[in-house]
Amino acid sequence: MRDKGNLRTRGPHGLDSIVVGYYRGKELIYVARVRNGFVSASRRQVFEKLQFLVILERPFVNLPETHRSRWGEGLTADDMKKCVWVRPKLVAQIEFLEWTDSDHLRHLKFAGLRDDKDLRGVVKEHAGDSGGIASNPDVR
Repeated sequence: MRDKGNLRTRGPHGLDSIVVGYYRGKELIYVARVRNGFVSASRRQVFEKLQFLVILERPFVNLPETHRSRWGEGLTADDMKKCVWVRPKLVAQIEFLEWTDSDHLRHLKFAGLRDDKDLRGVVKEHAGDSGGIASNPDVR
């Protein structure tokens, strides 16, 4: 089921997951879909901020992916049909264990929105670097 704000509806709290990435130059690169780490209050908070940022085009340059990887982190054209895209305006902190060989995050969880970070300053970090990647919640 689709709803406003880059999200699939999940009960009364708005979103099912978010799709995150980082900037490489001027390009926004997809790295993961995040479901873990949300509680009712954080789901509502993120949904309320995203619902006004809906756009028609995907902001990630490396989507769709042609297939799911061994760990299932790919976002295919079929997966994207369930997405509602938003303008990349918010920064989220995502905790994770490692990067995969296909440049995706593994074992990740949402740790909160970051109002103190500049969107264009979000770059690829490695596990153990200051709490993981601070990414752009952007799609689901």
